[in-house]
Formats: sequence, C-alpha cells, structure tokens
Amino acid sequence: MTSPLPCLLPHWPGLPANVGALSSVRAGGVSQGPYGDGQGGGGLNLGTHVGDEPAHVAANRARLAAVLPAQPAWLSQVHGVDVADAASLAGCVPDADASVASLPGAVCVVMTADCLPVLFCSHDGLVVGAAHAGWRGLANGVLRQTVERMRARGATQILAWLGPAIGPQQFEVGHDVLQAFRDGARDDAERQVLSAAFTAIAGKPGKYLADIYALARTMLLRDGVAQVAGGEYCTVSDAAQFYSYRRDGVTGRQASLIWRK
Repeated sequence: MTSPLPCLLPHWPGLPANVGALSSVRAGGVSQGPYGDGQGGGGLNLGTHVGDEPAHVAANRARLAAVLPAQPAWLSQVHGVDVADAASLAGCVPDADASVASLPGAVCVVMTADCLPVLFCSHDGLVVGAAHAGWRGLANGVLRQTVERMRARGATQILAWLGPAIGPQQFEVGHDVLQAFRDGARDDAERQVLSAAFTAIAGKPGKYLADIYALARTMLLRDGVAQVAGGEYCTVSDAAQFYSYRRDGVTGRQASLIWRK
C-alpha cells in the first residue's frame, strides 16, 4: 500500500465542505537531480517543460491523479490572462493561465515555482477556479478575468486562497515592475497602496523587494474579493518543501488544485 501523497492542505476559513483543494510539494515523486526532493530522494515535479525525464513527470502526475477525483485540467501557462473551462478540455492543453469549473469532479490546476497560485471558490462551493499570477499576469488582470468568469457562472460572494509563492524578502524586481502596477492603478489612493508593496533596496538604485501577496490582495479587493486567506509561504526560502526557479534556475514545478466534490 502506498503512503499518502505529501501535500499542503490550505488553511482557508470559510472553504465550503463540498470543495477540495491542495498544493503539492516537491517530495513524494520519482524525479531526480534538480527535480528531486532536495533531500536526495525522488521529487514530485509536475512540469513537462522544464527538462525532466518525461517518464518521471508522467509517473508523478499519476501519483497526483490518484488522490484527485479526475485528471487535472493542465494548462500551458504563458503569463497571460486567458481563462479556460476546466471541464471541457478533455485532455487538450490550451495556452491559458487560469481555469474555472462548475461541474463536480473537474479539477482546476496551475503550476508554479515562485509565481503566485490563487485558488478561488464561491461561498456556496458551486463554482471554483485557479489562476497562475506572475507579476505580469497580476498587473494585466488575470485575477479579474478569473473572477469575472466565475461570476458569469453564478458566483456572487467569492473566496480566495494565496498559495506558495516567492516571499516579500526574496522577490527583487526592477523599477519596471513597480511602474506597471502604478500605471494600472485606478486612482491615487490605490496607487499609494500598490506602491507600498515595494520596498527600495539600500545600495541598489532602481531595485525593490516586492510583496506579491500584498499586490494580489489589493487586486482582489478591487475585484470585490475581500475574503482572502493564505500568503504565508516563501518558495525561495523553503527549499525543503518547494521548487524555486529564482533560487535554483533548473528546477521542477509544484501545483495548486481545486475542485467541486
């Protein structure tokens, strides 16, 4: 008998009982080398595009699928804002950075290795969604697009959970990132709030530490999503649990998933 798959279960107050959600960690798979678990054992790399052995990724995905109601609706993430219907993909892998579902058993999934995974559900658990939010997607509205697609399916009150991403002490960015958020602000008040998520780095002109969790909370509040949980992890600092592109360069991908039971 195989042991349960290591994973993170979100601490998510208000999550309806008819919704399942989890984030994978790097342990629990068969991948080796930079895709391993960081402790000399097999890693659960789920990315097919990172140079890992295809057979290892397939085995890892099978291990993940064994704890889910169905195969996840995998996406080809391109740092955009397109949203797919997780129930209609039937094995197709579209270019998209988010998905939504209202059919029980359809599994929304996004892969990350520093970018922010955001899971969504309606308060009644009838509509769920997942979004991959790097800074570009976040600034360009991938969370708004996901929320709008959920509302089109009848979601009124929406809850969100911020999964494991690069933490505010590690996310060094240039002035272009700060400017992208400032340019997208609706008014001066929001511009100030967004700017406060950036801390200038002493001795590095034009460089800042960005808080992607704070940025996401501001963008979600703009879109009417005020009940937001999560945001406590740092993929860069926690090498024992997470893959990190910023830390390692060549590395695997973890996944965050949500579904209606």
